[in-house]
Amino acid sequence: MAYAREQFAHLLVVAFFAAYPGIYAVLVNSPLGAEMVTVLPRVETMVVVFYFGLFAMSFDFISGYTGYLSFGHTAFYGTGAYFVVLAANGKVPLLGPNTPFVYLLVVGGVLAVVLALLIGAVSFRLSGVYFAMITLGFAQVLYVFVREWGYLANNPRDGPAVLERTDPFSIGVPGVDSLNLAIGQLAGDAVDGFLGVLSFTQAEVSYYMIGLVVLLCYFAMQRIIHSPFGRVLVAIRENEERAEAIGYNTFWYKLGAFAVSAFFAAIAGGLLAGFQRSVSPENTFYFLVTGDALLAAIIGGFGTLAGPLFGWLFDESVTEFLSKAGEGGGLLPYLRDNLGEATMSTELFNGLTVNEAIDTFLNGHAELYVGAIFVLFVLFVPSGLLGTVRDRLGGPVGEQLAKRLRGDDE
Repeated sequence: MAYAREQFAHLLVVAFFAAYPGIYAVLVNSPLGAEMVTVLPRVETMVVVFYFGLFAMSFDFISGYTGYLSFGHTAFYGTGAYFVVLAANGKVPLLGPNTPFVYLLVVGGVLAVVLALLIGAVSFRLSGVYFAMITLGFAQVLYVFVREWGYLANNPRDGPAVLERTDPFSIGVPGVDSLNLAIGQLAGDAVDGFLGVLSFTQAEVSYYMIGLVVLLCYFAMQRIIHSPFGRVLVAIRENEERAEAIGYNTFWYKLGAFAVSAFFAAIAGGLLAGFQRSVSPENTFYFLVTGDALLAAIIGGFGTLAGPLFGWLFDESVTEFLSKAGEGGGLLPYLRDNLGEATMSTELFNGLTVNEAIDTFLNGHAELYVGAIFVLFVLFVPSGLLGTVRDRLGGPVGEQLAKRLRGDDE
């Protein structure tokens, strides 16, 4: 009971995510189904939120808790993604194409740790904007290298083609087929009668299995943050000179944090590869991918660990709501289906009809509005979503809720 009180906030969040596919199905099939489809992100979108949210959390682990912005964090995300697909295609020595997916995730993470130690040994000789720029430089070197190396593409003559794998990956207990479930956008059959009661679509199977990996990774990072090692990282962020003055070798602590964040970034990249079954330099190594992680961290809250996940959920929800027709957009098709022909053809100004206005201001402009929202967050909600809640409660959400459940007024 005491543990449940201490972890009450986490239990609420986990319960919400666990129930989300069921909630989504019920609401979509309700009398308000059209409105719910417009507002709620799809289950497939939530899968993307999970694995990219993990990448954003790994970015926050180093950038939010030490104050060193790793603008080249895609180096580790891409390493995990490419390693998984290369190994699955039989292009990695000593690892056959039938190597369990969970093993590939771990080995890819270890490879990213080695890369992080090499990059960090050079980069942490600098600080501030110089550290950010040198990590960005390393990532761009890897991006160009991967883009131009024909060995990493199925069709080198066609340029930087994506890597592909036709067979689905599975998450579960290696060696026990009954405890492995296939993931991916084309994973195949749904799971019928799971535990004798529940049935899941392939999208829901991917949602739960990838979500389970992300949950384990989150708790591992949280445990590290709340350890003595993590407290030193916060001390480095607050005042590195003082941390050095009291005897801590901050270089090794920063390098250790960099390695930990790289491991989980590679896990996220591996989950991307496992779900999409294809990778490309543009969606893994490109520097703007780190920009998305930065956006998620700012919206969710720097130095909150879980905040970037909620920040990316917010971003994806808004993007899907405002995206082009046929690309999961909610608002645009909803307006076209419900306003009626007479309203759509009504002239607003100088020959501009309602239909043309909707197409002009909504169709394909999701990123414009997301950018505007981002600016508003920076100006008016600088602590982010979770950070603002923490400020209002007077401390971490989990701790404050636990105190209130115990009746502790301090």
